[in-house]
Amino acid sequence: IRAPQLPYKPPRPKKYRPNIGMIGCGGIAATHLEAYRKARYRVVALVDLERSKAEALRDKFYPRAEVYDSAEQLLARDDIDVVDITPHPEERISLITAAIQAGKHILSQKPFVTDLAVGRKLVAAAKRKGVRLAVNQNGRWAAHVSYARQAIAAGLLGEINNVDLSVHWDHNVFAGTPFDQVHHLMLFDFGIHWFDMVHCYLGGQKPKSVFASTCHTVSQRSIPPLSAHAVVEFPRAQASLLFRGDSVYASQDRTVIVGTKGTLISVGPNINEPQLSLYTRQGVARPKLTTRWFPDGFDGAMSELITAIEEDRDPCHSAADNLKSLSLCFAALKSADTGKPVKV
Repeated sequence: IRAPQLPYKPPRPKKYRPNIGMIGCGGIAATHLEAYRKARYRVVALVDLERSKAEALRDKFYPRAEVYDSAEQLLARDDIDVVDITPHPEERISLITAAIQAGKHILSQKPFVTDLAVGRKLVAAAKRKGVRLAVNQNGRWAAHVSYARQAIAAGLLGEINNVDLSVHWDHNVFAGTPFDQVHHLMLFDFGIHWFDMVHCYLGGQKPKSVFASTCHTVSQRSIPPLSAHAVVEFPRAQASLLFRGDSVYASQDRTVIVGTKGTLISVGPNINEPQLSLYTRQGVARPKLTTRWFPDGFDGAMSELITAIEEDRDPCHSAADNLKSLSLCFAALKSADTGKPVKV
């Protein structure tokens, strides 16, 4: 049957085009800037502890942007309305705090925080200052994820009974990098995207508990365990997450969402090339998805923030909302360390 037309592509503000400043020009920053340039957003300033990194990204993406030696210099500019803060969580808290005090709207890299209490304080501080604080959960705008979110919101699947997410890929490419020092690389730094998906798909139910485990594989080259899984219990549903980061010779990304009115299945060789099928009583629909996680997911994260600012509302990926995703993730980390189910 014909696939339902759903608004899965990144939103667009009607008129608001703020000046954007980027703090942190590490590896992922190039993908941010690629997405912003494609969306024709204005990035006017960049800063990094290694000035040469900021200069290289400026020259490649925004030649007219200013490069600064400190975040304080960037935040002092009155004409910058939105800041994209990309460093790791431990370095990011003070930067977010300073940006809030400077009255800037903020897109924080994920994972947002390593402590829920710290996250709540930042959320409260942003609310007091009247600025929007969002988290770059760019996976929400991966084509299959966004289409699934819209299908659920439209009631096409009914009440969700089960969510099964599995991803097989080669994460050894990060061996020898700072990511080797992330204790729960799979469940935390990488897995937060999938815990966030579970929250999006089953957000109508309050989660009960999480059981998780990790394993070092025989052939992995990275230090943290590259194999992990988690099961999240809800009152009327269950979600399973499977991460296989040592799949060297083949890759696959698979999503199965089962509801009372329909089932959505997405299967692809990776997160960028999903083949999606929507099964309902009316038949099978296979929408042709034209966006990709990289870079369109990063476009979606910034575009939703800018649109929310224009419409004077909280963005769907607000920091307050992201704390719910993190609560699932942190329960999984504790479960993996203790070997026991953990209450969310």
